[in-house]
Amino acid sequence: MQKRVFIIHGWGGFPEEGWFPWLRKELVDRGFLVTVPPMPDASHPNKEQWISFLAEQVGHCDGDTYFIGHSLGCQTILRYLQRQLPPVKVGGAVLVAGFETVTGRIDQVEGAHEVLDPWLTEDIHWEMIRGRSRKFVAIFSDNDRWVPLSNVKIFDEKLGAETIVLHDKKHFSGDDGITVLPEVLDALIAMQS
Repeated sequence: MQKRVFIIHGWGGFPEEGWFPWLRKELVDRGFLVTVPPMPDASHPNKEQWISFLAEQVGHCDGDTYFIGHSLGCQTILRYLQRQLPPVKVGGAVLVAGFETVTGRIDQVEGAHEVLDPWLTEDIHWEMIRGRSRKFVAIFSDNDRWVPLSNVKIFDEKLGAETIVLHDKKHFSGDDGITVLPEVLDALIAMQS
């Protein structure tokens, strides 16, 4: 069966942003079926809408299903896995700039609390999610203006993720000039073995 990969962008993102086109091509060239869905109303992401939309996009998932998320896309993937009934164990997930907490700089963004509070106030059931994927890799930047490095410990201890901290990648977005991210490709390929 062909392995499927779903790449989920974050708040304000879109399928052709930053490193997503490069990664999609690299994965397709290696025989993966890749979907990079445009998440609904990306400038005002609604938690319930995003989780439901991802579930519709994925349909049946199994050990040949993999996820790659960026920022709020990571939250979407984690909460999607949390809600899977009956529970399913997917092949793996690579989470780039994922978070449970954000920096105080978010207070400077108009409407940020309206968007983020529903995501940040509902508990993430880490132990449940941990059992729903064969492997998690979480990638962070040492100068991310939105995601503090305290999340490294959270993803390591609570999710059992392999954590990677990269230098000077900011928030890994297209606005930050990140158009290639080989660490994500390497992490996903390594999950195959």
